[in-house]
Amino acid sequence: MEKEVTSRNFIEQAIDQDLADGVYDHVCTRFPPEPNGYLHIGHAKSILLNYGLAQEYHGEFHLRFDDTNPMKEKSEYVESIKEDIKWLGADWKDHLYFASDYFDQMYEAALKLIKKGKAFVCDLSAEEIRQYRGTLKEPGKESPYRNRSIDENLKLFEDMKDGKYPDGSKVLRAKIDMASPNINMRDPVIYRVAHMTHHNTKDKWCIYPMYDFAHPIEDAIEGITHSCCTLEFEDHRPLYNWVVREVEYQMPPRQIEFAKLYLTNVVTGKRYIKKLVEEGIVDGWDDPRLVTIAALKRRGFTPESIRMFVELVGVSKANSSVDYAMLDYCIREDLKKKAPRMMGVLHPVKLVIDNYPKDKKEELEVPNNMENPNLGSRKVIFGRELYIERDDFMEEPPKKYFRMYPGNEVRLMNAYFVTCTGLKKDEDGIITEIHCTYDPKSRGGNSPDGRKVKGTIQWVEAETAVLAQCRLYENIIDEDKGVYNEDGSLNLNPDSLTTIDDCRLEAGFLNAKPYDKFQFVRNGFFCVDSHDSRPGALVFNRIVSLKSSFKIPKKE
Repeated sequence: MEKEVTSRNFIEQAIDQDLADGVYDHVCTRFPPEPNGYLHIGHAKSILLNYGLAQEYHGEFHLRFDDTNPMKEKSEYVESIKEDIKWLGADWKDHLYFASDYFDQMYEAALKLIKKGKAFVCDLSAEEIRQYRGTLKEPGKESPYRNRSIDENLKLFEDMKDGKYPDGSKVLRAKIDMASPNINMRDPVIYRVAHMTHHNTKDKWCIYPMYDFAHPIEDAIEGITHSCCTLEFEDHRPLYNWVVREVEYQMPPRQIEFAKLYLTNVVTGKRYIKKLVEEGIVDGWDDPRLVTIAALKRRGFTPESIRMFVELVGVSKANSSVDYAMLDYCIREDLKKKAPRMMGVLHPVKLVIDNYPKDKKEELEVPNNMENPNLGSRKVIFGRELYIERDDFMEEPPKKYFRMYPGNEVRLMNAYFVTCTGLKKDEDGIITEIHCTYDPKSRGGNSPDGRKVKGTIQWVEAETAVLAQCRLYENIIDEDKGVYNEDGSLNLNPDSLTTIDDCRLEAGFLNAKPYDKFQFVRNGFFCVDSHDSRPGALVFNRIVSLKSSFKIPKKE
């Protein structure tokens, strides 16, 4: 019997080689979010990749907040990130850390660099530092403060720590190479003065490390073996390696870059999402039109569907965009056998069965999901007056219209054959009531004489119907125009949200709870909204419609 060949992505191949060569004897990965906003679908790829690697190699997975910039960070974001990661199924166990936990060690590391002649205090302004940096074609120019003595730098840096200088007046820079072809190595800033209250350390510090200095130190302190990050950090890797080498950590981590996850026609930039929230265009970071993890959860996506999506996208070294339709495909695939299929009428019009007894109610046995018998069945109430979809009736139908119209016989799903006999309109010509007769012998939707009908429509018994609001979503971006205008603003779709207040659902929805998911027959998959839904005033978000044009690409 031939041994099954398992395809390994380039990160797994690198880890396999490191373990085989004895570079590391275990694997430890991390997800290091900045607590300056909510996570989005792109972060899900990084979370699941890093957690998956730790699981695969029976190693450790750390959650560490890179909270080195108190100007933009909030405890609210910390808590939302923790909740999102748990929801996705990643478990950091007792390995929860903050960059701010290591501020003392980072300060000591900075002192070490100064004592080695590898760092100096610089008085240039931010603009002057940019001017001195040079370009991709021209080398930079050394700061006039680059050759301060070690003792002077130690004293100035201590004074920075003690709050003797205002913001922006001084920075600590690494002393590397102003002629380096890599601009990140041209004496980068590693500490700045910022008189800000930190969400974790409060007012203990008025100097804060820069990300490129702090991140490798955090990884090294925690014993991270493989620091997997996105491609924009590839040019920062020489600086990452320089820091862990010069600070003299015994087992330096290895940085490996992979391609970011880009979705077509979505907004993932934190500053854009924040603007949408602050201007009231969306109702928060978890508005179901967004692709933050919290928004996807509220809309009704499942962790399983996100994991399927990330797996389909795969791990690569080249950036590319993924069609949003793939994400829709994944939630359809996940819910089609999980969600009960129930009847909901979004645009109701009353249907009266004239020959059905006025006071009679009966219960019909209906399967919850034809594709999954394990979901069992339920009792659905049937009576003389029903609601059907307004679109399921036409007074003057075109050819090949098989639903209800005067004189036509259709099947009421799982119930009876009915034939339209007439209708009523209001003074504006709007149809208010449709009349029909039923065949009592066709109970269950089958004719005893073998006659066939081509149209089947859903319905809801009128007296016991549950009144609900349904929200239908389209992309918040106008897909015909692209994400951004020339001035950098967003091309917003004015029809991204449609609210329908008079929906009628079968009685089984009465006890639906937040995050419960259903397939509304022929209308799509819906989820009970976690914010606005209340007992007796249910609100449903449409997760996705039933139709999909997406097909999984064939593997070469």
